[in-house]
Amino acid sequence: MKVLLATTNDAKIKYYGTRLKEKGINLVTLKDLEIDVDVDETGKDPIENAVIKAKTYYEISQLPTIAIDDGLFFENVPEEVQPGTHVRRVGEKRLNDQEMIEHYINLVNQYGTDGKLNGYFLKGVAVVNGENNYTFDYKSNRHFTNRQSNFLDKGYPLDSIQIVVPINKFKCELTKEEEEATLGIEKKEIFGFILKTIQEIEKRVLREW
Repeated sequence: MKVLLATTNDAKIKYYGTRLKEKGINLVTLKDLEIDVDVDETGKDPIENAVIKAKTYYEISQLPTIAIDDGLFFENVPEEVQPGTHVRRVGEKRLNDQEMIEHYINLVNQYGTDGKLNGYFLKGVAVVNGENNYTFDYKSNRHFTNRQSNFLDKGYPLDSIQIVVPINKFKCELTKEEEEATLGIEKKEIFGFILKTIQEIEKRVLREW
């Protein structure tokens, strides 16, 4: 059974797609299917946006569709400047990777203490297959700094200003072993939800056959 990963973000395709394929999921992307449709993400939170995207691309592809959305929230930052579900957009402008880094460093300088600002990502995951919608969310605490790593992970620019506290390293500089040790629980729960959901859909399809 083919499953669509509904994102145009190359970093997400590499990160999520590689791991899902390793687990035996027959995954395709929007590019594979030559789908070039923008989705108006009008949800009030990452879960709603993920559902909107998954439903839209399911209707086009008629394949079980996975969509992932992120919201970013900071401590002690006024609501009017909270990124929320618009992590890459400020006003009407969509920021490129370096513009994102500069914008968020400015927030750290303005609202942080000693060059540091605490916040969290709220990740929303949706899997849509016909009338069946499955959702999952996860809160990931983050610590941002006004310093920037020399390494830029294309598509995930904010990893260059996030410090992983237990080992005091930039997120983008973690080794595979360090990432598993510090962020493994988060990844395990997200991938666990996706894999369990796809398995349920596959079982339902087989029963209907």
